[in-house]
Amino acid sequence: MSSAAHGPVNGGISFWFADDGLPAVREPLTGDASADVVIVGGGFTGLWTAYYLKKAAPFLRITVLEQRFCGYGASGRNGGWLYNGVAGRDRYARLHGHEAAVRLQRAMNDTVDEVIRAAAEEGVDAGVHRGGVLEVARTPAQLARLKAFHEHELSYGEKDRELYGARETAERVRVAGAVGATWTPHGARLHPGKLVKGLAAAVEALGVTLHESTPVTEIRPKHAVTPYGTVRAPYVLRCTEGFTASLKGQRRTWLPMNSSMVATEPLTDEQWAAVGWAGRETLGDMAHAYMYAQRTADGRIALGGRGVPYRFGSRTDHDGRTQEATVEALREILVGFFPALAGVRIEHAWSGVLGVPRDWCATVTLDRATGLGWAGGYVGSGVATANLAARTLRDLVQLDSGQSGPTELTRLPWVGHKVRKWEPEPLRWLGVRGMYATYRTADRRELLTHSARSSKLARLADRVAGRH
Repeated sequence: MSSAAHGPVNGGISFWFADDGLPAVREPLTGDASADVVIVGGGFTGLWTAYYLKKAAPFLRITVLEQRFCGYGASGRNGGWLYNGVAGRDRYARLHGHEAAVRLQRAMNDTVDEVIRAAAEEGVDAGVHRGGVLEVARTPAQLARLKAFHEHELSYGEKDRELYGARETAERVRVAGAVGATWTPHGARLHPGKLVKGLAAAVEALGVTLHESTPVTEIRPKHAVTPYGTVRAPYVLRCTEGFTASLKGQRRTWLPMNSSMVATEPLTDEQWAAVGWAGRETLGDMAHAYMYAQRTADGRIALGGRGVPYRFGSRTDHDGRTQEATVEALREILVGFFPALAGVRIEHAWSGVLGVPRDWCATVTLDRATGLGWAGGYVGSGVATANLAARTLRDLVQLDSGQSGPTELTRLPWVGHKVRKWEPEPLRWLGVRGMYATYRTADRRELLTHSARSSKLARLADRVAGRH
């Protein structure tokens, strides 16, 4: 049955909340208040930061302010990839040396284990399956990039990564036209909605104050300003990721990059037999405008890609609603990968935004002079990176307050990293839209020419974007 006959649910935040239910919204702030630490943003970064701070120092009065409800943003809309990717690693190697970047990569590898451990300790069943990450190549140019990528990852100490040819790839998952793949064990599939809801409940049970339906309009030293009152605290931590541009003075700090997803109906046993994917790896590819997918715990395929990459003026979507053209484009990717699923119904479509710094580097900072801190800029790898960033913010707060000395995390090369702002409009809209149009053109050209060399167009787009 085609998706045209029965259109998918479009928006409604995400499939993850449609599947597990929207949370009961907590009470908003009711007036001026004080705390030892105030955290702006109730996604993975803010909640993990509150969790680890409260665990380390139970006496701290911690308040989390969230504009809608915990997980409303990227934390409740992502692809459910818990993996060891970190944005900006190569740049950090150039700035701080290769060994510093290796330490960051090792910390990310360990973070996959930490998220799984902490979720289990708190009794959060997030549908975790540790099948690793499989990234496939479907053209000669993609295969060349995949082999180079594989060797590059080995150079950062990932000795347990494996490289596959076409036959070995098909034994894991039968992607049409796949000529090779690389696999790392440092990854897992999960249900992000269940994880963020469970984490919010765990944080609240520890004694952290959560105020939802409380948008923060301005952050300044020792103040988080909302329409309902101001929370004063020695430390104000900004954990707003893709929604950072909505804060006063932050319009050009991080660009809210759009990403869109679809989820199929549950597949039959016969359909899964045609697809393979018994290992339930998270699945990606080596296209310039890449896709990402998982086999969900209830037997669907959830698949994502860029869609409309950026909205003019750093605007965000309305509750995840997605353009029909984007839904169809994602369906075409699904069927291109798995032709046997041509008749499968798409049941849900949604979108969200992720934070992109101008140099594409994830960062963690605490300004000791003002008490202002922030973490983010994960560029799509935030499910795990947010946890490492939160533990780093915890250590930075404890270091500044004299509760502990420097740690391995406070010495990581992304701590205190500074980056210039994005260009004003209309330059950033033109630049980002042009960049992704160029990537898609490059992918089409590589598919048609069967050249083993990456398109020069993609290299040009990388330079314009500042990604290398």
